Amino acid sequence: MSTPYVLILYYSRTGGTRNLAMRIARGVDEVPGIDARIRTVPDVTAETARTAPPVPEEGAVYCSKDDLRDCAALALGSATRFGNMAAPLKYFIDQTADIWMGHELVGKPASVFCSSNSLHGGQESTLLTMMVPLLHHGMLIQGLPYAEPALNQTTTGGSPYGVSHLGSQGPELSSHEAELAVAAGRRLATLALRLQT
Repeated sequence: MSTPYVLILYYSRTGGTRNLAMRIARGVDEVPGIDARIRTVPDVTAETARTAPPVPEEGAVYCSKDDLRDCAALALGSATRFGNMAAPLKYFIDQTADIWMGHELVGKPASVFCSSNSLHGGQESTLLTMMVPLLHHGMLIQGLPYAEPALNQTTTGGSPYGVSHLGSQGPELSSHEAELAVAAGRRLATLALRLQT
């Protein structure tokens, strides 16, 4: 039997969301018996003649439906676009009707994370709207509780809806954002293992 994994699926343009994904993976790696699998999605473009290479030149591998279908848990992350997830991630999610029809994600835990470049740039609305398709898939949404001390101390990113990053100072995470991302990964991995037993 293969080792279960948490799929950390994200879209990032300037690196902040990617940095959150890496810290979430670090938290997953702290939990014995489960792995982190980091994936991204290709850009979408109006240029119909151009196609993306099957493997990106750098960064995470593109996500397949099997990566999603077979995960024990999902951490879904996006750059914030006008208070919502970015189009490339939404496009990927929109292609998962077959997984939805097969009820293949029902009962699996999920969390969400995001990054924006401005204070009050729509982080919480992005996190909330990212939950909607996951609820349609029957996933169990895990937030970020105030039991995490950094959530009470952060002046940058983070909310009870999920991990976030304020990128106005660049893609590097604040110490609280990094701490919360690791905690979120650890919590999601632990819950996934509990639900499998």
